[in-house]
Amino acid sequence: MLRALTGHAFGVATGVVADVASAGRSVGRSVANPVVVLGRAGILQPYSPLTLARLGLTLSRWGTGLAGGYASLAVRFPDRTALVDESGELTVAELHARTNALAHQLRERGVREGDLVAVLCRNHRGFVEATVAVAKLGADVIFLNTAFAGPQLVEILDRESPVALIHDDEFATAVGEAAVSLRLIAWSEGAAEGTETLEQLIATGSRGDLTPPGRTGRIVVLTSGTTGAPKGAPRSEAGIAGAVSILGALPLRQGGRTYVAAPLFHTWGLAHLALATLLGSTVVLRRRFEPEELLRTIEEERCDAVAVVPVMLQRVLQLPAEVLDHYRLDTLRVVASSGSALAGDLATEWMDRFGDTLYSTYGSTEVAHAAVAGPADLRACPGTAGRPPYAVTVRILDDDGVEVATGETGRIFVGNGLLFEGYTGGGSKEVLDGLMATGDVGRLDAAGRLFVEGRDDEMIVSGGENVFPQEVEDCLARHPAVREAAAVGVEDAEFGARLRAFVVPLDTSGRIEEDELKAWVRDHLARYKVPREIVFLEELPRNATGKVLKRDLVEAKRSRQRGKS
Repeated sequence: MLRALTGHAFGVATGVVADVASAGRSVGRSVANPVVVLGRAGILQPYSPLTLARLGLTLSRWGTGLAGGYASLAVRFPDRTALVDESGELTVAELHARTNALAHQLRERGVREGDLVAVLCRNHRGFVEATVAVAKLGADVIFLNTAFAGPQLVEILDRESPVALIHDDEFATAVGEAAVSLRLIAWSEGAAEGTETLEQLIATGSRGDLTPPGRTGRIVVLTSGTTGAPKGAPRSEAGIAGAVSILGALPLRQGGRTYVAAPLFHTWGLAHLALATLLGSTVVLRRRFEPEELLRTIEEERCDAVAVVPVMLQRVLQLPAEVLDHYRLDTLRVVASSGSALAGDLATEWMDRFGDTLYSTYGSTEVAHAAVAGPADLRACPGTAGRPPYAVTVRILDDDGVEVATGETGRIFVGNGLLFEGYTGGGSKEVLDGLMATGDVGRLDAAGRLFVEGRDDEMIVSGGENVFPQEVEDCLARHPAVREAAAVGVEDAEFGARLRAFVVPLDTSGRIEEDELKAWVRDHLARYKVPREIVFLEELPRNATGKVLKRDLVEAKRSRQRGKS
């Protein structure tokens, strides 16, 4: 990505634009002028001949991933602040030198080109430095989900067999039984007895540049595991079309300050880390999400962008009005949300409170981004997933692989330059004519907006009619007494299948009844979409990226329903 963009500065824009235009014709519906997009983002700017020469050499040696990204930033903006976390600030030059030192020390401890290193960290400098250092060795890195339980983490580690595990000390017990000999502590609340820390290695390692490896290290991201076991999905470096695609949809700017509140171990947080190396942005990190802390961080760090998952927006809006009124987010221009749907009227409620800065991205670990909804589309159709951005195709196909008519429901297939390479354990998503299935069903309206109606494996047939849980979930979420809702299919003797809904009420004192909510759904949707039963919960089970764990709901006991014996 960076090599191609630097080509503009070298004066070979014509060839790059031709390549991007060709990619757009082959896979994209949307039209964008790459020079305009990159110029608007502030990426295209003049450099001195010496800087250009050093930049070209750096990118030719290190490529366009995170290793090359931060190495190129050290050439372009060495004194710019690269990262801010609870431990303070790091300049680009400092981050580059520290990751050099860590890479040297990892190699001394046996990490070699082509090896796999596991990272189990919250959002802080240790995550970033470990990832960049491993990339500088030409090794692969797999990110582990901080919300996984110990047995699940051990199972994944045993399956993937990394040569080293870098983790925060809070997870030491959870991964204690994993068969990984080399372990390093990335973040420690106290003394990490018996285990070396990244800070110790960085303090003693050589800060000199390394010899570039013969291969580019891969990043393996785990799927969310909301309906089954998480799978490893390797990702390759994105090309220029990927940069133009996301920057054409999100008005991010060179030299900005982005608070990445979304987990770095998943594709959305990771995407904004990669974008920071392209834009020369400062990345602001906090290890844990707290609703008020998100507002405080944006204000105090004067962030112009924040990357979140939708549940974070929900939690912020649940704060008391006096708390919300206390914070002025005058610098904020982009609220970039992804990871799950914006339920109910969440989009308009957020924008009514904080302004029209919300951008919702639909995609998956396997296909990356597929559609983006900006403020105008979210105002017009709060439930839309948006439109395919530049160099992305979205098609709705029936079970025979034939494209359906506009407005009709079918399986969502996506084509772009960011499709994953297949799961580490074997297998992949279905691919038809170069387009990959997302696993969701949806429809496109006449304006080209995508509407996701649910997972293709969640659809039920109730009384001969197709029913998708998401429509019912959104309907329940719009009830004034409901905080959030989820639904799953259950067997039904009369209709074959019905929905069981799970509702978290705004008021836990029991002022809302099951019959009232069923009547609400009946008044707004077809009768066959009314849930057979509604279970009241104190909260919905979610993973670290905010997705509801439907498998846990399926196993939920009837005894958890309020007001039933």
